[in-house]
Amino acid sequence: MLKKITLPAAMWLIFETIAVTLWLTKDNLFFLLNFTYIGTSLAAGILLFRLRYKHARRVAQFLVGAYMLIYLGILSRENMQIEGFWYYLFTGVFEAATIHYAVAKIFGPLVFGRGWCGFACWTAMILDLLPYKIPRNPRKKWGFLRYGTFALSLLFVGALFLAQVKDMQRVMFQAFLIGNGLYYLVGIILAVSLKDNRAFCKYICPVTVFLKPMSYFSLLRVKCDKSKCVSCGKCKKVCPMNVDMTDNSRKRENGTECILCYECAKACPKNAL
Repeated sequence: MLKKITLPAAMWLIFETIAVTLWLTKDNLFFLLNFTYIGTSLAAGILLFRLRYKHARRVAQFLVGAYMLIYLGILSRENMQIEGFWYYLFTGVFEAATIHYAVAKIFGPLVFGRGWCGFACWTAMILDLLPYKIPRNPRKKWGFLRYGTFALSLLFVGALFLAQVKDMQRVMFQAFLIGNGLYYLVGIILAVSLKDNRAFCKYICPVTVFLKPMSYFSLLRVKCDKSKCVSCGKCKKVCPMNVDMTDNSRKRENGTECILCYECAKACPKNAL
């Protein structure tokens, strides 16, 4: 049992450290409550997975994703998308989206890779409910598209500042609502047309421009025990991101695409992952 709680406990301690640090340095109780909630939700999801609960990852996805989309985004009117990050960055304020991006998408991936994409993303939270959980077609070489959406998000916010648009908070909230709507629409269209729930994540999502380079150095990685592996190929077949988990090199095929969903580990008949 001790072995099963080690990883979730470590994840909780990381987020609790962030929570206490931000609470004390920013003198704002919200940060303590916010990151404690997120850390506890992620730890719960990981623990449930270790206990072999079938929907463990989805529990964490909805606990974190729904909280950030509905409470922080819609009710608190904070733009938690990449446009919100650019907005706060340009205004020189280390709040809301800038803190979120620093923890989850810029520096955090050095520890937990793209775990955000697997356990917390509110866009993937919905897309993962679609029926195409296992890609039915080979991965396409469309990854360059993400750099286009990344640049568009930056140009959009930059243009608002250059035009000195009034009531920027209202505009950014509207951008959050419209942007999320477009993400879901494009994500669902791609999933259905390509028979791949994670097509949006692979080709369009601008956030991966931050996530991919940092996740290359991630401490938390899925590794293969070569002494147990029988090269059956089941892990490659079920991976939603087309990662070659049998290769332990950081340069493995689609290595920075791993979202730590552990579908490969669940499918492995020899517990080699």
